[in-house]
Amino acid sequence: MTTFDVSATDAPIGVLPWHLRNNWAPVLDEVTDTELRVEGTIPTELQGTYVRTGPNPASGKSEHWFFGDGMLHGVRLANGKAEWYRNRFIQTPNISDPTDDPMAGMGDLSRGTGNTHVMAHNKELLCLEEGHWPWKVDAELNTLGYQNYDGALTCSMTAHPKICPVTGELIAFSYLNPEPPFLNYIRVSADGQLQQLEGIELPTMVMMHDFNVTRNYVIFMDLPVCFDLAALETGLPFMFNKDAGARLGVMPRNGTNADVRWFDIDPCYVFHAVNAHEQGNKIVLHVSRQPEAFGASNDDYAEVGRLWRWTIDLDAGVVTEEQIDDRPGDFGRVDDRMIGLDANFGYLMAMAGEGNSEEPVYGSALWKYDLRTGACTEHQLGAGVRGAEPVFASASPDAGEDEGWIISLSHDTASDQSRLVIIDAQNFSAPPVATIHLPRRVPYGAHGSWVPDSAMQ
Repeated sequence: MTTFDVSATDAPIGVLPWHLRNNWAPVLDEVTDTELRVEGTIPTELQGTYVRTGPNPASGKSEHWFFGDGMLHGVRLANGKAEWYRNRFIQTPNISDPTDDPMAGMGDLSRGTGNTHVMAHNKELLCLEEGHWPWKVDAELNTLGYQNYDGALTCSMTAHPKICPVTGELIAFSYLNPEPPFLNYIRVSADGQLQQLEGIELPTMVMMHDFNVTRNYVIFMDLPVCFDLAALETGLPFMFNKDAGARLGVMPRNGTNADVRWFDIDPCYVFHAVNAHEQGNKIVLHVSRQPEAFGASNDDYAEVGRLWRWTIDLDAGVVTEEQIDDRPGDFGRVDDRMIGLDANFGYLMAMAGEGNSEEPVYGSALWKYDLRTGACTEHQLGAGVRGAEPVFASASPDAGEDEGWIISLSHDTASDQSRLVIIDAQNFSAPPVATIHLPRRVPYGAHGSWVPDSAMQ
């Protein structure tokens, strides 16, 4: 029998699934390095840690990219220096008591992976995915345990909660519910108390990966990636079904199911929203919209998103849909201080390889959009370099919206080396102000955050 080292990046094409080869392949050890090579100057205002999570099966194999164990990669910045890099598995039961069945943990909300997003709330770092409870880690990436708000959270939580910059509330939802009402709305206070767990009626279970929040509303995306048990043979039990239709549900942030208003839109799919805000009696959403997802199979990446604007007219009861740009991009972010407010700027990662259903292809550029005019500024990462989600870090709590830096991972496919780049948000097309060379290959992953020290103190 032939075997292959899945931590290597040169396994033969076709021998391993895409999520186990090249820079998708997992790394199987945990390291710490305090001697990092830096080009340029790290801004002294950056006092905190960049942390990103992603699927990384500890066994070296998984049936689907979404099923990999969560591994955190962190870079600590302080006093103009890169003090450390470390990577750590999130010590969930999947690590301490692993099972060969990736669906076995679906009924046990403590058996999560934390492999999709990591963010700070109420001085805790939460590691999130959408089928289970969040997991907590400390500022040095040590696992502390799961978070279910003293037992009050009786369902899973999305990987994409929104933290309101005005109230400090964490707004979330849960869609992996096998019985009606299929959707739960979750609201947690700034001091970590579950305030609301509200059932929202949907016709069927759909994959609702993300949603939208404004100062006064939440907007659910009921899009036609629908539960399909037959699809389990190829990984996830979801497939695109255009005939199911698509709609947006608007509800006051402290509302109930009876308060939801539904607005029809053209069938499509959105993995990631960029931001949303209110404009008089209209709600403006910016999303990375794609015509479909998982159309051929639930491991199909032939379609990628582009920036669109949806405007919900609450008086007229209609939605205006317009494409902002033809550049392919996803993993959109804004300054966290502008979530749910009228953000001027949004940042996306370029996507490449459209029409290639073999694997998702992260692009060699980052996009900065003026969300009001649609103008786009490009930051090119270089030939053969693949990017990651752009995360904004402000120069100070009261700095202007783009007074700060974009922090992102990148991977050089020629040298097989990974780096952390720091880009001046106001001089976005210029070379990075600092490049931190990491001591090991960092596999392509999901989402992360800049966690200033003040968020954990």
